[in-house]
Amino acid sequence: MYEKLSPFTSIYLLTAVVAAFTAGTLPSGVVPQEFDDGYDESILLTRTRQLTFAGLRAGEGYFSPDGTHLTLQSEREPGNPFYQIYDLDLTMGDVRRISPGIGKTTCSFFQPGTGAIIFSSTHHDPRSEKFQREELEFRASGQERRYAWDYDPEMDIYIAPGPAVALAGPDGTVDPKELVRLTEARGYDAEASVSPDGEWIVFSSNRQAYDHELTEEELTLLEFDPAYFAEVYIMRADGSDQSRLTDVSGYDGGPFFSPDGSRIVWRRFTENGLMADLWSMKPDGTEQLQLTNFSSMSWAPYPHPSGEYIFFSSNKLGFTNFEIYIVDTEGMKEPIRVTTTDGFDGLPVPSPDGTQLAFTSSRNSDGGQGSGQIFLSDWNHKRALELLAAAPSRER
Repeated sequence: MYEKLSPFTSIYLLTAVVAAFTAGTLPSGVVPQEFDDGYDESILLTRTRQLTFAGLRAGEGYFSPDGTHLTLQSEREPGNPFYQIYDLDLTMGDVRRISPGIGKTTCSFFQPGTGAIIFSSTHHDPRSEKFQREELEFRASGQERRYAWDYDPEMDIYIAPGPAVALAGPDGTVDPKELVRLTEARGYDAEASVSPDGEWIVFSSNRQAYDHELTEEELTLLEFDPAYFAEVYIMRADGSDQSRLTDVSGYDGGPFFSPDGSRIVWRRFTENGLMADLWSMKPDGTEQLQLTNFSSMSWAPYPHPSGEYIFFSSNKLGFTNFEIYIVDTEGMKEPIRVTTTDGFDGLPVPSPDGTQLAFTSSRNSDGGQGSGQIFLSDWNHKRALELLAAAPSRER
């Protein structure tokens, strides 16, 4: 059974992860914390530089297979206060919008071998522009509210056929007619990524909350915590053969394939939404293995291309202090801390050759407490392996 937390407490805890790097203010009653354990992030990260500057916030940057482009989400469109998807040319610095510019979008990813970009969007919802106006009017009124991801049941997965950047017209944007819709089930379909061979897409969905009649308790949960029903699913790259991989109460999402495609790593929230940990499994959903047990919110896993360890984010050191860590792929050793700079550091993604790390951070904004942007650092893979080898074994 679902532990009886108040609805506010449950949704507050789940959305705090996102709010930590996207909101301009801290949640009420939370005091910023500073940590200094004598460790310096320059051991693993060097030449850290900011990649994105435009708009209110940006995040979730993922490399193209050749490492020359980054697909990301950002709030920067005039007339639309919600995220849209962009392609950043890391060589030339050019930015092109891939999503339609209407509605909400999130979670983009390149398809290997094609240059196509998948992402989730609500632009098909006829109410999209109405919601945009309402949000803009609310912000213009001077009112403030805590940022919260709403798990819009209209969110579906689309693909911009490859190469996606070639679809952009003279104005640097893609015509919505060029997009192919991959999911249509009622419910939140997002957090998608593609297998190394380009044949499979793994994603998170709470569609199970909409495909049958719910009990009164379930209806209350859906109203205040729709993420509770989210599970990990898999489908072919054309949207066919959709099937569910997880079946545990609580939010399962953020899945990514291992470099050889033999495993999927994702994060699982506890049933009451208080904590999250990293897990891995085979692509058929079997051999599920817990990789972390920090007793905190550990999320946003992404494998290093060597296949020897996984990047992730955790607030182990304090509610608002999200840092980046690495852990071995079997979860045998205690994780190693990567970042030490004040502010949110999360959503780590290594370059295809494993020599760089892109991540979202608020380190350059309002003393680390402002909105997030995307940063890029050189990554010391050799030193990471040495630190993991020397790490103590994890208690199971």
